[in-house]
Amino acid sequence: MKNSGVRIPDFLQIFHLRDTKFSEWYSVLELKDSQKFISFLKKQNFVDQGNNRFQKEQFFVMINGNHCIVGTSDLAFEKIQNQILQTSSNSMRDADEFIQNTAGSISFISGKKIQNFSIDLNKDEIEIKNNSNTEVFKAIASQLQKTNHFMELELDKDNIRNFSRFFNKTIVDSSRVSYLKTTANLEQVNDTIISYEYDDNFNEVEKKTFQKIAQPNYTIDITSNDPNTTWKYFQSKKWINSENQFTAIPFQPNVITRNNNGIVIKSTRKPVILSPQLKENYILIRNNALLYSSLKMLSSNEKKIISDIEYVLYGNKSKDYWVKIKAKNGELPLILRW
Repeated sequence: MKNSGVRIPDFLQIFHLRDTKFSEWYSVLELKDSQKFISFLKKQNFVDQGNNRFQKEQFFVMINGNHCIVGTSDLAFEKIQNQILQTSSNSMRDADEFIQNTAGSISFISGKKIQNFSIDLNKDEIEIKNNSNTEVFKAIASQLQKTNHFMELELDKDNIRNFSRFFNKTIVDSSRVSYLKTTANLEQVNDTIISYEYDDNFNEVEKKTFQKIAQPNYTIDITSNDPNTTWKYFQSKKWINSENQFTAIPFQPNVITRNNNGIVIKSTRKPVILSPQLKENYILIRNNALLYSSLKMLSSNEKKIISDIEYVLYGNKSKDYWVKIKAKNGELPLILRW
């Protein structure tokens, strides 16, 4: 990018707009030479869409005078052009409102209210947090190091509601779910593919082929204020079939049952015992070669980065949030490895 016609900024701001899809993220860059930047885009195999718009796979670029808008979508380009690029300088925010003495920041803006989460880049980990007191989260991490499951999580009603906003805003209140605990492991299994061919006499012949795929073994314990209401809600969504399988999870087979406290979903291939209850809010995902080897769409560099990660841990206590991306120990710090 150094000699592409882009003015290298002191910091890069990537933003998401209200009422747009979660997958839509944008940034605005200042240009020193727009024609040089267009030449750079063409060399990078961006397709000219006309009207100073370019696209390469999931990346979109729109050039507007001495600025360009970059995004994972082009749906909000006009809105950004009208609200940001043509806005008076009097309404611009100061960078110090968002970032102070850290490598980066994630900020949530609602009117005049700004909630900042600092991003600290350490030797072999990245920490994102909104409170410098991390003793609770260190205690959670210490407890989880005693197990080796691929995924473990405990979430209360508020955390379930926060995460379900990405999928269905009403799922918590409609289903009466109040608590969720999950333990899962990954396993490589043989998947059978059945196809049909015809012989010389036009008789149908069944053909079986096999492929190795990664499948999770899991137990999901759902606590509900009203298990019958939860069960009926899942049925109304057609998530429970006639064989009492929970179809919202694509990894079959499994079985769903209800009890006095709620609902339990278990994979049937290999039983998994729930890890001890910590009574905290967390999500832990450990790295596993079966996970990144199955992601065919990733480049070799992306696979290298993912393979270097040891685990990702999310934690919450009251209004305090914390995320750690822990890399494997290495001779070089992350900033030089990635």
